[in-house]
Amino acid sequence: MRLDLRSIIHVPGVSLPFQFELDLSGLDFYGEKPFAHPVRISGTVRNMADALLLEGTAETTLELTCDRCLKPFSQDLHLPVSTLLAEEVEDEENDEIVLLENGAADLDEIFTTALVLSMDAKHICSEDCRGLCPTCGANLNDGPCGCRKEIDPRLAALAQLLDKENE
Repeated sequence: MRLDLRSIIHVPGVSLPFQFELDLSGLDFYGEKPFAHPVRISGTVRNMADALLLEGTAETTLELTCDRCLKPFSQDLHLPVSTLLAEEVEDEENDEIVLLENGAADLDEIFTTALVLSMDAKHICSEDCRGLCPTCGANLNDGPCGCRKEIDPRLAALAQLLDKENE
């Protein structure tokens, strides 16, 4: 969505609200598509003494797969976004200011960039997720798997002695 800001660029104290839905269902993160639901975007652009300040929020429910137990889960996302907008900048290397194109801001690009940068590299279904057994692949959240612990081959003779004592 392109938001035309020419009506407020030179009028201090004026604000322009916006609200729309952003479809990021085609966005791929390491083979997964977490944005299965539309992202609800809302906010305002305010002229504060000839400086345009965009403040908004992006809200959606992500559909993720736990990196420990491989179980699918949903996670709510509420991301506040705040950035300065300008028609021109003196310092070309300032990434914090978004340039307007013909007096308009590309809100799709601003919010998509913010959402991508906010994504975690790893997704865990819960803090106490125990993951999968490295031997048999059983989900350890459902209980112990019953696998026998692997014995270091250097200590195999000692393990045999312990087994004889337990008999």
